[in-house]
Amino acid sequence: MKITVLVKAGRKESKIERLSENSFSVWVKEKPQEGKANYAVREALAEYFDLPKSRITLVSGETSKTKLFEIS
Repeated sequence: MKITVLVKAGRKESKIERLSENSFSVWVKEKPQEGKANYAVREALAEYFDLPKSRITLVSGETSKTKLFEIS
């Protein structure tokens, strides 16, 4: 399954909001520097879907606010 994620980095709290079936908004505390926010989003998604991080892959949008993740 592929999902679209709108990332809001550098926030006071971390949370996930489901916008539609395959679209999410994810707030993370980490700043978008050196991939820290991407890693935090991946961890948050793993916790949300109750899956290991290894099953969540960033497909595109490494430096963008809108990212495409694949969940296997």
